[in-house]
Amino acid sequence: MNDLPAIKDVSDQVTARIRTPKPDWLRVKAPTSPEYAETRRLMRDLRLNTVCEEAACPNIGECWKKKHATVMILGDTCTRACAFCNIKTGMPAHPDPDEPDNVAIAVGEMGLEHVVITSVDRDDLADGGADQFVKVITRLRETAPRTTIEILTPDFMRKDGAVEAVVKAKPDVYNHNLETVPRLYPTIRPGARYFHSLRLLNQVKELDPTVFTKSGIMVGLGETKAEVYQVMDDLRSADVDFITIGQYLQPTPKHAAVDRFVTPEEFADYASMARAKGFLMVSASPLTRSSHHAGEDFLKLKAAREARVAARA
Repeated sequence: MNDLPAIKDVSDQVTARIRTPKPDWLRVKAPTSPEYAETRRLMRDLRLNTVCEEAACPNIGECWKKKHATVMILGDTCTRACAFCNIKTGMPAHPDPDEPDNVAIAVGEMGLEHVVITSVDRDDLADGGADQFVKVITRLRETAPRTTIEILTPDFMRKDGAVEAVVKAKPDVYNHNLETVPRLYPTIRPGARYFHSLRLLNQVKELDPTVFTKSGIMVGLGETKAEVYQVMDDLRSADVDFITIGQYLQPTPKHAAVDRFVTPEEFADYASMARAKGFLMVSASPLTRSSHHAGEDFLKLKAAREARVAARA
């Protein structure tokens, strides 16, 4: 006999799932370090948002202790409503003209050798926010010429010229996440289109083959292993250099429920398969996120490209 209480409706199912204890490999310490507090103060003083906070990243304590924060430009309000994302949805404010300068100040204060800049979706803007990315990259090149720049952009859907403008600004890494397998897009990422995102990544390489490209997905949403392998093949067809694969964690009861917790052994299998398919760099683990260890991974990415070029010579 099943001793569990009957689940009456979908909302009860969501509540039951979110209360399922996380496995040991997903447990992290609460952020309490002085460096964490200092990083938080700096972001507040400069009126900057971070995806670390807005997306409830589990690695925030580790990263902010090292004063590594991923700045989220163009406000804290997104024009999309993806089922996995904790960032609030609504009509955003006009882009802050002081934001490029404030990002540059923050990078200098934190002493970053590698910085990751992301943003909310800005479907309300004619260029999707591309010009703000260009201004931030340009300002960082002026104030921190030795800092390498990684950007994580939205899909710029129906924003002609946006990708071209951002690539022309010469980021070192261009990241755009596919987030999940194409079958799950209608429920998990309804405002986006899988093949549009794939085309964006391919377009970056066509525009500037020297820019590293990167993309990531979450697992534990109901995808199959075969579907993850197909996403890998699609990304390699688009000449993407770096893939990240991490566990989806449900931010609130209103968001998509976790289908299952993928084991570390399964992540190791995904990493092995991704390397076999030819990615220059792979990060696959329960706590992997797009910007986690981004600086260290960038150095490995450069070394891997150089080794591959040398092997072909």
